[in-house]
Amino acid sequence: MTVRLMGRRGLPRVDRRRLRRRAGAILRAIDRADAELSVALVDDAAIADLNERYRGIAGPTDVLSFSLIDGPYPERRGDLLGDVVVSLETAERQARRGRRELDEEVLRLLIHGVLHLVGHDHQERVEARAMRAEERRVLRAVAS
Repeated sequence: MTVRLMGRRGLPRVDRRRLRRRAGAILRAIDRADAELSVALVDDAAIADLNERYRGIAGPTDVLSFSLIDGPYPERRGDLLGDVVVSLETAERQARRGRRELDEEVLRLLIHGVLHLVGHDHQERVEARAMRAEERRVLRAVAS
């Protein structure tokens, strides 16, 4: 299992060691212990640029996922699941509103993003319900 965690200085502080450990626990909880995951911690401007470029939606969002499971050349992917991008600025605002610590909000966003990487979605009501249930299950597994 490999977790690559990237981010620059000047962003809200998260415990990166803890986040890396938790990312590994997420991968184990979804039976992807051998996978490689890339996590980028960015600001609102960076995620807004990605949101516009890849989703056609203006403005920042909290988390984006770029899966490498689907698409051409799967044989070249190896164990790499893809990239999860988290806006720490948006996460910080959401944490305040939800009366949670920033590290906990980032964990929730990372779980959400990783589940997107492996094919979960929430466009339809049934999919959304299943994804929420899986988020809760993974959160319990990581927290224990």
